[in-house]
Amino acid sequence: MKNNDPQLSKLAELVKKLSVVHGKVTLASGKESNFYVDMRRATLHHEAAPLIGHVMIDLLEENGFPISEIDAVGGLTMGADPVAAAMLHAAASRGLELDAFVVRKEAKDHGMKRQIEGPDVSGKRVVVLEDTSTTGGSPLQAAEALQAAGAEIVAVAVVVDRATGAKEKIEAAGFPYFAALHLEDLGLA
Repeated sequence: MKNNDPQLSKLAELVKKLSVVHGKVTLASGKESNFYVDMRRATLHHEAAPLIGHVMIDLLEENGFPISEIDAVGGLTMGADPVAAAMLHAAASRGLELDAFVVRKEAKDHGMKRQIEGPDVSGKRVVVLEDTSTTGGSPLQAAEALQAAGAEIVAVAVVVDRATGAKEKIEAAGFPYFAALHLEDLGLA
């Protein structure tokens, strides 16, 4: 974490306070851990959510992905949804245009039968989001659906990286990977 970024420092403090749960848990990957990072406690929090939007925009821009060159952000529902909404609002507050989308695990079998909800992503430059990443499976599942819909995936960005292989798996799939916070930022490493 950059020590001179007050928004990132405040976000780390809030995530530690709101989202880090100590105790033995089984993760979605099937692995066991003695802590859990329940990011919805932060991504849906009145103070943390706006910070997440700004921090994630800054993260992308600092890594050579200016929001002016990205059409939309989102990922697999449900972890990515509040992150995308926070970024959409943060961008608007800066006078920038940024749409959001939601990727369902499977296409609906009724109505429009869409797997990706929101503005059309065909031909658009998009960033796949996740609140916290363990194996990288959710962002990669979203990326597959987005590519099938004709989107150009420019990067994958997560709020918290658990340092359990997601970065390596996503980069091996050919996508740049960025995380705002790491375990050491949360006092977990």
